[in-house]
Amino acid sequence: MAEKFGRLALHMWTIDTTPLATALDAAKQGGFDAVELRRTDFKRCFDAGMTNAQVLDIVKKSGIPCGVLGVEYGWLFATGDESKRLFQVFRESCENAVAMGCDMLMSAPGQISGPIPDAIKRLKEAGDIAAEYKLKLAIEYNSQHDVLNSLPVLTELITGANKPNCGYLVDAYHFTRSGFGGRGFEPIPADQIFCFQYSDLSPNPVTGVRRPTDRLPPGKGVVKWKEMLGLLAEKGYTGYLSYEAPNPEQWERSPYDVAREGVELTRKLLTDYVPTYKA
Repeated sequence: MAEKFGRLALHMWTIDTTPLATALDAAKQGGFDAVELRRTDFKRCFDAGMTNAQVLDIVKKSGIPCGVLGVEYGWLFATGDESKRLFQVFRESCENAVAMGCDMLMSAPGQISGPIPDAIKRLKEAGDIAAEYKLKLAIEYNSQHDVLNSLPVLTELITGANKPNCGYLVDAYHFTRSGFGGRGFEPIPADQIFCFQYSDLSPNPVTGVRRPTDRLPPGKGVVKWKEMLGLLAEKGYTGYLSYEAPNPEQWERSPYDVAREGVELTRKLLTDYVPTYKA
């Protein structure tokens, strides 16, 4: 049976201060179909003394699938020993994705930068590694990054690598903030949109921060949801809609309330703006 449009995943950054087991339960109880896990979620468990196998066991016992797995960022631009380390971690993430039954990896650029031609070479290498495990790799741009900060640059990267298992991650916050919100991602071929992350954007977003945590629940800001969600549905996207709304105000609330609110607000937007949507 084909997957339907409107499947929801909770990105763990949205409830960042919540221990993993509780975060997984909050996502399940809140009505999400899956979660998006980060390498950070694994690292925090390692720091608490857990083994990789124990972390996987927590996820498997939670009863909610991992729909998308984020790798450790930085590999697109890292060099030398750090590049070698990150690619080893990338491979470990591939193994974890397979163990969890997840077929989608994602990565943002991270905090370092460099020439796009070099990043293209590294994306080719990452794509080959992911292909060994039969995984797809979605790449996101960050509107606040020094280099990988717009749709044209992301397109240069992905088309340059020319790997069929490497595609686009469309992020409602970053696309809107960089001028490609609404129907701005129309040039992306439908079959190359691998992931969609979303939160709303304040009319006065914080500046001078590479990883903004001023993101708002959907419908609370200036994102053009009718155009953005409508185009996504038109393109036949059936991957997860991953709710990524990191904000210290959210982190002070109950993760169960945050998750429940996220599902309710998202479903309202989908019902209002996507005629074909059925919850």
